[in-house]
Amino acid sequence: MPIIGAMSANAYGWVKALHIIFVASWFAGLFYLPRLFVNLAMVPPGSHAERERLLLMARKLYRFSSLLMVPALAFGLTLWLYFGMGRGPGQIWLHFKLLLVLGAIGYHHVCRKLLRDFEGFQNRRSHRWYRVFNEAAVLLFATITCLVVLKPTLG
Repeated sequence: MPIIGAMSANAYGWVKALHIIFVASWFAGLFYLPRLFVNLAMVPPGSHAERERLLLMARKLYRFSSLLMVPALAFGLTLWLYFGMGRGPGQIWLHFKLLLVLGAIGYHHVCRKLLRDFEGFQNRRSHRWYRVFNEAAVLLFATITCLVVLKPTLG
């Protein structure tokens, strides 16, 4: 194997590993943030200290997961645009994955809106709603993972 080819394979491996690490870390935040919303929705009206502590945790987690999202997306784009992952015939799985990634980005931003609602005393949803909402991140992560591992084709 030529040196350039070996260097490229090594770079591909590093980019892929970093992409997986940052995606898993980003989704860890998306898994836990709605759990904080469940707890916030259950705070009794007079429990200001508990509410403020949960809001502080939610703000920090949202900021941290936002920072993790950026390299996750950047490394994913590098795999796609620079290394050509998902190019060529029979690669329809990548189109579905990208659609779900857009869904994950949207979910992330909905979490920001929900956090803002809690901060402004505007939450109108029950803790049960947040429990169901929490499952959407799990479904996104599981479906994206299956698409990447199985790489299904049409026909």
